[in-house]
Amino acid sequence: MNEKKAILAILARMMDYPEETFLNERTTVVSFIQEAISTEEIQREVVERLHPLYEMPLKELQELYVLTFDYKDKTNLYLTAHELGDSRKRGFALIELQKLIFEEGFETVGKELADYIPMLLELLAVAPEDEKFNKLSRRVAFAINRILSNLTEDNPYKRAIEVLMMYVFEAPGTDEISALEILREQADLDELPYPLMYR
Repeated sequence: MNEKKAILAILARMMDYPEETFLNERTTVVSFIQEAISTEEIQREVVERLHPLYEMPLKELQELYVLTFDYKDKTNLYLTAHELGDSRKRGFALIELQKLIFEEGFETVGKELADYIPMLLELLAVAPEDEKFNKLSRRVAFAINRILSNLTEDNPYKRAIEVLMMYVFEAPGTDEISALEILREQADLDELPYPLMYR
């Protein structure tokens, strides 16, 4: 596993909901970082940026997670919500994404939709770097960039997620961001739970 894929796997875990076992996994995660990332500077940077999340009591971390990612349009963890907003096109986009995942020999697990970003990070960590997944990587990069631009500087999740833009993804250009933003349809309300149920 190369360094980029290792970081994808780590951040897939960090951006998922922190269950009871989260804090106990710290030693395992740090060991994985040291084994999978050969560059000592990157090792130190990643460990340092994850450190504040492991220092919080679990209940506080869970509350922060919910406040950060749940019920927020601009920082939610669903790819097609970032791309299409409150659009009826989102249902079709989800079907297409699920089809891509299945055709490449993978399958979604759990109750999350196919566009759940932590799951897509995990997928990118193990998937072959072909054209389809390079395109998916660009889409995820746009969503990650959008999340980061809407997180406050004092939110410890921001410093952790920035690792993806530092070492894995190329930041989308102004033209790319503008083109993707045009596709979005504004929701009736700024803060809604995702995924939405379509009528």
